[in-house]
Amino acid sequence: MHSLWEKSCKIPGRESLLGDEKTDVAVIGAGMAGILIAWALQRQGREVVVLEAGRIAGGQTRNTTAKITSQHAMTYGRLIRTLGEEKARQYAQANEAALEEYRRCIARYGIRCDFEQKSAYLYGTEAEVLQAEAQAAASLGLPASFVKEVPLPVPAAGAVAFQRQAQFHPLKFLRALSDGLTIYEHTPVHVVDGDLLDTPHGTVRANQIVFACQFPFVNFPGLYFARMHQERSYVLALEHASQVDGMWIGAEADSYSFRNYGDLLLLGGAGHRTGENPPEGCYDHLRRKARQWFPQSREVACWSAQDCISVDHVPYIGRFSASRPNWYVATGFQKWGMSTSMVSAMILGDLMCGKQNPYAPVFDPGRFELEALPGMAMEGGKAAKALLRRFFQVPGETARQLPSGQGEIVRLNGKKAGVYKDQDGSIHAVKIRCPHLGCQVEWNPDEGSWDCPCHGSRFDCQGHRISGPAQEDLPHG
Repeated sequence: MHSLWEKSCKIPGRESLLGDEKTDVAVIGAGMAGILIAWALQRQGREVVVLEAGRIAGGQTRNTTAKITSQHAMTYGRLIRTLGEEKARQYAQANEAALEEYRRCIARYGIRCDFEQKSAYLYGTEAEVLQAEAQAAASLGLPASFVKEVPLPVPAAGAVAFQRQAQFHPLKFLRALSDGLTIYEHTPVHVVDGDLLDTPHGTVRANQIVFACQFPFVNFPGLYFARMHQERSYVLALEHASQVDGMWIGAEADSYSFRNYGDLLLLGGAGHRTGENPPEGCYDHLRRKARQWFPQSREVACWSAQDCISVDHVPYIGRFSASRPNWYVATGFQKWGMSTSMVSAMILGDLMCGKQNPYAPVFDPGRFELEALPGMAMEGGKAAKALLRRFFQVPGETARQLPSGQGEIVRLNGKKAGVYKDQDGSIHAVKIRCPHLGCQVEWNPDEGSWDCPCHGSRFDCQGHRISGPAQEDLPHG
């Protein structure tokens, strides 16, 4: 499963780190956030090294739907209620400023990345709710209004429209922007101790360190594992389907997204918490909808994304922890990683150079609002449930009973194990304990992976790590 972006753009490879280095700033992660942060700091004269566990843009960036927008679902009314108008305005203005910074950067450097200005729409079935959200967003200075017409094959009473938003090809953009940066690929950071980053074949000593690796793998300090979870969402690229005017997302649960890239329609949806897979396959669900709504269409690509969700639905951008003043973090982007990556670059580019940033307070990772307590309790409850499942859930099947091409937690040699049986009938068994914090992993039938419902670590059918915060593979069962 490869996204449109992967299929149409190849970024040249970089060498791995071999030996020991010293630098001013080390950035962990070469996705959109890591590259933009490194680029912003280098523009200010800082010496920067980027360390990437896989390939440039090889994580979540390659799987984005590639919208750059300050329209972030039902956000602004809630932010005004929970954080107050001042911080809600900071959030709104930060994302609008990020959009403008993309425009300036692309124009200034002549980056050919299929950048297009589009309106962004949030549709739903309750007109009064949408009107209230439009009013809240407009009161913060955003280009928002309510519209009645929704040219989609779904029930809707109207939509919140944001003018002057954008979409682009993220890998074409990163290919151009990363050219002048020092990036080491296939260089996972296993340990960070003070100013020292340890990798398999060398170390980097840095005055300042940025965690831009989707989900921070350091648990203490910071406690980000208690303040976030991860969610998956799915996309089909369809030819011979409809052209829709703008970028559309739904306001309610179980809704869908629609936008065009050239002649293709990108149909998204079927999202769920990582590790909590629905009974119906997510791709099968979207394919059924595609046949229903666009019977003449043909699928040309499918892919999935994973997003970190903070307990108060505001990203963490700033100092990692009070006890680590030279560590910084950018995480919890929700489903808005393209705009928030640029927000991260603007905020950290200032903070790390000793400058004030007008948007920084709302994103401060050190915040501890009372409104976030229920979310933290829910995250803890979810983790406890997944942890207890490892001890008390009794599998109903044995490995012998498992059909070929499927995976499941079963009894193997009298013990509980995660087993995938390939088409040849060979068994691939793994231990079900996630190496991050010990929760029980679950089989993802859509993508043939073992996923952790606590914090979203993922492993392939043989237990090899796909993404963190886990830093190790699943042991063989």
